[in-house]
Amino acid sequence: MVAAPRVPTPAPISCPNCGGVVELRGFAHTRSAVCIQCCTIIDPSTPELRILQKFDERMRVQPLIPLGTRGKFRGSQYEVIGFQVRTIYVDGLAYSWHEYLLFNPYKGFRYLTQYDGHWNDVVTVHGLPSFTSVSGRKAARYNGATYRHFQNAEATTTFVMGEFPWAVRVGETCTADDYTAPPYMLSSEMSGSEINWSQGTYTPGAEIWQAFQLKGSPPPARGVFADQPSQYSEKVKQRWSTFLKLMLVWAALLAYFVFSASNKEVYHNRYHFAQSDPGEHSFVTDVFNVDGHGNVEIELKTDLNNNWAYFNLALLREDGAEGFDFGREVSYYHGRDSDGNWTEGRAKDSVTLPRVPPGRYYLRIEPEMDAQASATASSGMSMFYDVSVRRDVPTSWLFWLALPFLLIPPILTTVRAAGFESARWAESDYGTSSGSSSGGDD
Repeated sequence: MVAAPRVPTPAPISCPNCGGVVELRGFAHTRSAVCIQCCTIIDPSTPELRILQKFDERMRVQPLIPLGTRGKFRGSQYEVIGFQVRTIYVDGLAYSWHEYLLFNPYKGFRYLTQYDGHWNDVVTVHGLPSFTSVSGRKAARYNGATYRHFQNAEATTTFVMGEFPWAVRVGETCTADDYTAPPYMLSSEMSGSEINWSQGTYTPGAEIWQAFQLKGSPPPARGVFADQPSQYSEKVKQRWSTFLKLMLVWAALLAYFVFSASNKEVYHNRYHFAQSDPGEHSFVTDVFNVDGHGNVEIELKTDLNNNWAYFNLALLREDGAEGFDFGREVSYYHGRDSDGNWTEGRAKDSVTLPRVPPGRYYLRIEPEMDAQASATASSGMSMFYDVSVRRDVPTSWLFWLALPFLLIPPILTTVRAAGFESARWAESDYGTSSGSSSGGDD
């Protein structure tokens, strides 16, 4: 039976400044350690435990994950051995984020970064990305993905606690560049001639709290982070996919109602009307038969020219059992002015009566025109007009009325997705609001 590997135990040292106990959890990897009691940075690699730096205890920051906390994260047991605060300054304002150094004797180091409740799991990358551009902006290619440049800034270490695999100091600076491809962040840190690359993966705070069995709840995330995945990206695809499927159903139903309608003409005749004609202007048409069930459309086509006409109409059953009274105005004007040719109205109109019972019907028609119309007009005070009656005409207005309601969900989701991305890039070097830190994986 193979014995389980022995887990090394922390090696304690005494702080050369205050005598407090400092446990080295990183073993031979540790290049600097911070005494929690007096905020002294120590070099543990020398027998005399040389003091690297002292900093003001008033700068102390309480980490959300206490040093020494252990948890199973990404399938392995890790311990939090270091904590630092890093800060950038934009327009005179300071923006800080927290970094937690995790260590496993067999897996090595990884980091957790936290800014405004947004967390990233960060690992060092060994391959170098290639550089390109997207929409005229800098971008980097790594592992087949394209990362768009988000922000460039000078980051300063403003607080440290615990131990680190490099000689950390408060006040040290580096030039950092962040590239984003949600949910990933590719970051570079350049200090002097040395440049290091890391990749962060956006991680919900609840996942970290569960991994390290922390009490309470993680701080709520505020705003939109540089590599925060959009909750709308998949929804946009789903909404538009659903819309296209519904459109196919919509088009099929529309085609069915249009082509299945009989649209049968049951009456047609042409008439002449002159306003100057003496006597009664109303008259009735011949009787016509309306078969089947459905609607009835009455259409009026005139030769009006710069004039109007009004028709008092009634569709009446021959047996007097039922009648429909209604009126229609038809007008058509045109001309030319300083803006060019213009028209208003049209020389025809129609009305659709829903659910007209079958039977024998006739129309009562009473036309009238503008008695003051210019006699020089081509139509004068008279007109020719055609009256046609159709049974079971296709009506599509209900379908067109439904179309906007089908569009609302995908359009609304698309607008929200655009708003999310706008909020993301407002925090970048390319946004209108450049006064916020990406707080990235720097």
